[in-house]
Amino acid sequence: MKDMQQTARVGLFFLLGLALVWVTFQTLSDGKVFHDKGYSLIAGFESLKELREGDEVRMAGVKIGSVEKTRLAGRRAEAVLHIDPQVAIKADATASIVMAGLIGTNYISIDLGTTAAATLREGAEIRTNVTPDVNTIMSDLGNLGKKLETALGSIDTALNGDGKQPGLMKNINQLVSDNHDNVTASIANFKDVSDKLNKGEGTLGKLLNDSKLHDVLVATINEIKGTATEAKSFVANAQTIVDQVKAGKGTLGALVYDDATGNDIKASVKNIREMSDKIARGEGTLGKLINDDSTLRDAQAIMKKADRALDGLGDSGPITAVGVVANGLF
Repeated sequence: MKDMQQTARVGLFFLLGLALVWVTFQTLSDGKVFHDKGYSLIAGFESLKELREGDEVRMAGVKIGSVEKTRLAGRRAEAVLHIDPQVAIKADATASIVMAGLIGTNYISIDLGTTAAATLREGAEIRTNVTPDVNTIMSDLGNLGKKLETALGSIDTALNGDGKQPGLMKNINQLVSDNHDNVTASIANFKDVSDKLNKGEGTLGKLLNDSKLHDVLVATINEIKGTATEAKSFVANAQTIVDQVKAGKGTLGALVYDDATGNDIKASVKNIREMSDKIARGEGTLGKLINDDSTLRDAQAIMKKADRALDGLGDSGPITAVGVVANGLF
């Protein structure tokens, strides 16, 4: 009886051992005694970031293989990827090391690439892309924290000083303290001015409170606008006249730009100058009349005779009057 119990115990332990071996086998090899043939690709990175053999290779979130081996190749690290034979990876696809979670394992993610690209073959190298991992992010956050701490320290020093020089807040406090009386007086003055404005005192107060003054001001502004409009019209008319003069139109335009008119004016001025010179020299009737005293005296004598002859016409007839005038003149 004891032998049978011992045999049963041994058999039970044997079965438990087989179960453990089976679980281990299922976990490590997905329950496959022999791996699929598949094909291998090489992915090179600056760092594999805790990537290990057996980690998954995924495309669009679907497992398509695993990391077969990791190795150093010169100044970079390489991961040999075992890809399922029925999965085709395009030549322009890119592999990246991705973290499965904050505390999860890493895996390699491959994008789909383009349909027009060729297919990678056995032993080909796939393009890779470096993505930040948690360690890099934490390091960057640490550096950012240090920079932020330095910036905050600088701001605190600027505000409160560093013991050698007073900070901004102390300077402001000192400025307010030194000018307290002036600030108080300024505030009082401002309050006094605002009270006067509210009461309608002064020019600005009347303007703010007196509607009639407001209307007068608006009317004045409208008159100024009208005057400005008239001034613009005057300037436009003046510009039109100037344009006409420049174009040689009108008397002034012809006078300024017409050569024939200018020549005629020059000739007229020349003739007037010659005539004045002749008169000054006593030439001609007008010149002799102005410059010769005897001619003037003769003219005066004739005028006197004519005057006397006209005085004697009172009692004479027309014929006798004519004879008297002729006799008096000649």
